[in-house]
Amino acid sequence: MHIKSKPLKFIISIVVCQMAGVIGSLFTAPAINTWYATLQRPFFAPPNWIFGPVWITLFFLMGIAAYLVWIKWPENKNSKTALIIFDIHLVLNILWSFLFFKLQNPFYAFIEIIVLWVFILITIILFCKISKPAGLLLIPYILWVSFAGVLNYSFWQLNNLSKTETSITQTPAGNDLIILLNTMTLWK
Repeated sequence: MHIKSKPLKFIISIVVCQMAGVIGSLFTAPAINTWYATLQRPFFAPPNWIFGPVWITLFFLMGIAAYLVWIKWPENKNSKTALIIFDIHLVLNILWSFLFFKLQNPFYAFIEIIVLWVFILITIILFCKISKPAGLLLIPYILWVSFAGVLNYSFWQLNNLSKTETSITQTPAGNDLIILLNTMTLWK
């Protein structure tokens, strides 16, 4: 489907990015007052209320950046590749929330945030080649994810959460998975 309307492209770009935030928050919100509240916090951890406004702003900036690249397509053939990388990075963004909050596994989340950071950097480079403002709009995002990576690492270290101590079987989602697998083996 080729959408020619620039206002429609702008709206879609913003909504898609904000929806990534909404999906991530579905994994995050239930853990904030339960598991996350039990963790030792690094001294530099911001208060919980700051994350919502920051992420809404960052997803809005991402949407504008994606729009600036999208309106260059199909004239600029590199736009399609840049937007595919951008879409992959959005999935990685959601995956981090799933790993950290739903699976309660800061170790795997830390490994994943490194991959996310690399995809953000690649996206910035690709976007800058198509629209310099689009790439620059993502600078606050990579800075925030850099900070989030340090924060993630600190939570992992402060709480002695090694990868074996936070195995999938020790999380609510992991317990559900184990029950499902055990049930499936009973049906054989």
